[in-house]
Amino acid sequence: MADTDLLVDQLTSLLAGETNPVTILANASALLNDTLANINWAGFYLYNEETRQLDLGPFQGKVACMHIAPGRGVCGTAYATGQVQRVADVHQFPGHIACDSASNSEIVVPLPGFGVLDIDSPLTDRFSAADETVLTAFGRAVQKQLDTTPAHSVQ
Repeated sequence: MADTDLLVDQLTSLLAGETNPVTILANASALLNDTLANINWAGFYLYNEETRQLDLGPFQGKVACMHIAPGRGVCGTAYATGQVQRVADVHQFPGHIACDSASNSEIVVPLPGFGVLDIDSPLTDRFSAADETVLTAFGRAVQKQLDTTPAHSVQ
């Protein structure tokens, strides 16, 4: 995994001055996809106030589930609890939503007020505590950039 400061610095430079939320999230997911080894999906689910669900946002990877209810699966649990979910074996996670059968581990970072950052891996136990630290900092940097968007709207 990349050094925390380096990955956040890369993101900050990449997104400098950008206020389009789709562009922010698309390039953030592309940066993760290009930087992280042994992953098969990196992207965002965005909270939709009208439907009260997480909707699929910009991502890199195979097609994905389009809507996830808060509290359901790893993404929904991270959003509902506001806590990072680092799951060594998704097949052991109660209520796991299998969007890609190749995924075996997952980490989801909540982005309060927006949704979640979701990263999957075909490896079991892919994500370490150090990865969690880096990806949490990355998520905070994404959220800080989203805070600059007009009306903080990602929909």
